Amino acid sequence: MERSARRSNTDGSAKEAAGSANRLLTGGLLVAGLLVALVVLSVVAAASGQLAIPPAEVASGFLRGLGLDVGPVESHPRADATLWSVRFPRVAMAIVVGAALSVAGALMQGAFGNPLAEPSVVGVSAGAAVGAASAIVFGLTAFGAWTSVLCAFVAGIITTAAVYLFSRSNGRTEVVTLVLTGIAVNAVAGAALAFLMFLGDTQAREEIVFWQLGSLGGSRWDHVFVVAPLALLGVLLAARLARPLDLLSLGERPARHLGVNVERLRIFSIVLVGLLTAAAVSFCGIVSFVGLVVPHLIRMVAGPGHRLLLLASALGGAVCLLAADMVARTAVNYAELPLGMVTAAVGGPFFFWLLHRTRRTAGGWG
Repeated sequence: MERSARRSNTDGSAKEAAGSANRLLTGGLLVAGLLVALVVLSVVAAASGQLAIPPAEVASGFLRGLGLDVGPVESHPRADATLWSVRFPRVAMAIVVGAALSVAGALMQGAFGNPLAEPSVVGVSAGAAVGAASAIVFGLTAFGAWTSVLCAFVAGIITTAAVYLFSRSNGRTEVVTLVLTGIAVNAVAGAALAFLMFLGDTQAREEIVFWQLGSLGGSRWDHVFVVAPLALLGVLLAARLARPLDLLSLGERPARHLGVNVERLRIFSIVLVGLLTAAAVSFCGIVSFVGLVVPHLIRMVAGPGHRLLLLASALGGAVCLLAADMVARTAVNYAELPLGMVTAAVGGPFFFWLLHRTRRTAGGWG
């Protein structure tokens, strides 16, 4: 009996160790693959456009900008100027925004325990749109060219705080109440946006519509240097929530028994989602579905552990938005498709597939 029990314990430990090793291997391969894809796609994206630049010259131009004179010389006299003033900032912004939105989506899904949750649930994107539209319609110029960006960021943060405060009752925040409050606030923000478009002239309406559709056109290094620190701060703080989110996935009651302050965890998650999303959409407008699609795909491959999920989601979001932006600016000659349209064209069908898959395998969430 004792020998049989020991053998059973040994077999169980061996299986657990093998499973852990397989998860580590899968995670390592996933992160390595995403890093390689990100580097290759960055070079291809910088090389693509109306002025075609060979990938080897893109790499050498990047190194020359860092003071390393290696690789082939530029074949076009404006190649280096185009790379450093237009394409490299755009590639960098796509990477930063994609990572921020994807990590925000992973946080929302972890905190809500629902794979259909995304950053727009807390109203940050709608609030940012109202802030930017207000600056455009009323001609606010207190901060020069940065006025609409600052208004969008502040309005997004305020909207997130409002959703949280309205959904809080008796010292607690119920997930369903938060979602419903977010829907209501999004509706109010939509009405405010429509009223602002009614007040504005033709040029203001065009600017608002363009902002709503999302675009990385016009990205500059000074934009990147503002968004990148905020996104990096948000990602690093999100990484500290990995273990509490893993425990929360067991259920609220087990998580509390294991020492997790669930309410504080959700508050901190919502704050980080607001920070990451507001920083992203303030400069590029509304980009939908990245925060929904990427974390869910990563979770399907890597499993539910948030330590790997958050890192891989950041890389996957960067790859996804970089690819979408390349399609947006190269699919049609001498024209640029709205970035939000491209991401929605991919994310919408994926959302339907996710609904169908969930109903078939688990009977839904009800």
